[in-house]
Amino acid sequence: MVATDFKVAIIGAGPAGLSCADVLARNGVKAIVYDRHPEIGGLLSFGIPEFKLEHEVIKTRRRILEGMGIQFVLGANIGQEISFNDVLENHDAVFLGLGTYKAMEGGMPGEDAEGVYRALDYLIGNTKSLLDMPSGDHAYTNLKGQRVVVLGGGDTAMDCVRTAVRQGASEVHCLYRRDRENMPGSQREVDNAVEEGVQFRFNVQALEVINSQGKASAVRVVETRLGLPDESGRQRPEAIEGSETNIEVDAVIVAYGFQASPENWFEKFDIQTNQWGLVEAGETDEFAFQTSNPKVFAAGDMVRGADLVVTAVADARKAALGIVSYLETTK
Repeated sequence: MVATDFKVAIIGAGPAGLSCADVLARNGVKAIVYDRHPEIGGLLSFGIPEFKLEHEVIKTRRRILEGMGIQFVLGANIGQEISFNDVLENHDAVFLGLGTYKAMEGGMPGEDAEGVYRALDYLIGNTKSLLDMPSGDHAYTNLKGQRVVVLGGGDTAMDCVRTAVRQGASEVHCLYRRDRENMPGSQREVDNAVEEGVQFRFNVQALEVINSQGKASAVRVVETRLGLPDESGRQRPEAIEGSETNIEVDAVIVAYGFQASPENWFEKFDIQTNQWGLVEAGETDEFAFQTSNPKVFAAGDMVRGADLVVTAVADARKAALGIVSYLETTK
């Protein structure tokens, strides 16, 4: 590796950002990684519970990356404490690896009641508490002794039910509107959750969070059956008339997945997004994963939508090589 004079800012210290920084450093480019959290890892550190991924692994990875010359600027929220304009002007290129953090809502009555939590807020708050980190925007929620219902069937929902069990919840139920075979999450995670005492109710859809004096007290549900395929090819769940019932709860966790959360400064800096709010950048561009702003690259979930960690890593590595090629043209 031959060191160059190039300096690239990476916004987001999750899997995509760290992978991009790794490849840039191996190509002699100085990588400075910015992140709003007090530690690197993104969802690996804060969205995935430590019983699945020990935090010491992330700390070890940080030491390796710092040994390669990669610099971390943590607790820095780009667009607030640090302006994106300053970042853009002080670096030869910028890589965006901001992920998708906006929670999808169920759109049902009572979803804003006290005792209803967003999955990622719950998981991040729990992780920061376990690691003795400042809570920031994610308050710690302890569900000990409570009757908990988690809505959703993905891996995030499994993380929530297993976290609630470890907190000592008296009952943990997971409701999913299709059958087990159609769950998007890992079947192994479901098996683990069942072994730990989680009660699954398949072919059940939440209709409403019933509240008493503003606090969640029950979830109104309806049984479903699978009908014709939707536009994605999956069978659409259909409500069975007359099958409504209530499940008494103390807490509800909404884990319906995530969608794009484009920054409010994207438009100002000509970073174009599509109709779903995902950044437009592709592998087949002249310089892989270059955005509509030639100096800015992006990869990972903020380009593809919520996907696997390995996919974000692979795309970010290609983006890093795209950045190296782009920098060569600016000499």
